[in-house]
Amino acid sequence: MKKLLLLCLALTLSFGVVAQETKTEKAKKEVKKTTRKAVDKTEKAAKKTEKAVEKTADKAASKTKEAAKDAKKETKKVAAKTEAKVEKTTQTVRKETKKATAKIRKSNEKAPKTPDKVTGTYNGKKVYTGPRGGRYYINANGNKTYIQD
Repeated sequence: MKKLLLLCLALTLSFGVVAQETKTEKAKKEVKKTTRKAVDKTEKAAKKTEKAVEKTADKAASKTKEAAKDAKKETKKVAAKTEAKVEKTTQTVRKETKKATAKIRKSNEKAPKTPDKVTGTYNGKKVYTGPRGGRYYINANGNKTYIQD
């Protein structure tokens, strides 16, 4: 009898323990399902965000490329204009240099190499005597006009 009673008691306790484990296992399964759903939702959201970021990055990259192309075009235009201005300025400077050189040559040719002596006046102009004895005065144009005796 005692054995029977102990056996019944052991069976009762074992069912109670089994029942508790089942509830715990169900709860664990539900937690796993909920966790899995949350993880899946998070992964989907991450993928969507990743795709959106890639699209935005692609758009930004294409806009940057277009801006770079536009900048290159503008740079070429400005460079062409600058080259034209430089060429024009260079030509102007060359012309002015030629004119100045010509003026210097003319003034060097007109200027006496040795200073001549002032020996008198003629029609209100100073008369100079050259190194070989020629007499002249400087007219209004800056040229020598020789006087014959």
